[in-house]
Amino acid sequence: MKSISKMLTFPSVTAHSIVKPLALSMMLVFSSASLTGCGYNNLVAQDEQVTAAWSEVVNQYQRRDDLVPNLVKVVKQYADHEEAVFAEVAQARSQAGSIQVTPEVLNDPQAMQRYEEAQAQMGGALSRLMAVSERYPELKADALFQDLSAQLEGTENRITVARKRYIDEVQEYNTSVRQFPTNLTAKVFGMDTKPNFTVANEDAISKAPEVNFGD
Repeated sequence: MKSISKMLTFPSVTAHSIVKPLALSMMLVFSSASLTGCGYNNLVAQDEQVTAAWSEVVNQYQRRDDLVPNLVKVVKQYADHEEAVFAEVAQARSQAGSIQVTPEVLNDPQAMQRYEEAQAQMGGALSRLMAVSERYPELKADALFQDLSAQLEGTENRITVARKRYIDEVQEYNTSVRQFPTNLTAKVFGMDTKPNFTVANEDAISKAPEVNFGD
């Protein structure tokens, strides 16, 4: 009878089989620590925050855009001869909708400027549309118009908040990209500063259209 020790077999363990996985693990740990220490992970996190903030800006502008057809429809019921205002709103809406709002816009200063200008034009056209109600008391008293006006005002406020958050996130990211030593990491990985909404006239651009329902 064979001895139990001869019947049992065990895989051979060599120094090479131990050292190789250990070396790989140490390399991974070292690489992770290096990326963390050089600010790469922080830059990636900030970049993701910028993208998320941009998505919220786009969502709120889209919410405003969705209100336009109903607003125009109810105003036309009382002021169908205000063709110039309706044409301006239609043109501004078309212009704003023609601009692609993909994440690539975040790295294109010219595209960002065109987007900002188109949205500002849309805001101005809506302000003039809402001002039409001052000449039509029946329109001002219309319940649907009042409801849509309240929705528009709330949306404009959310746009202001979203834009402010985006501006802050971009400023934080751009600071990291330019500061030493993270600027070295940013350069290695091709991370450049991002264009931002202009701070000049920010209040005027983001101001909600005002509608006075008083006498």
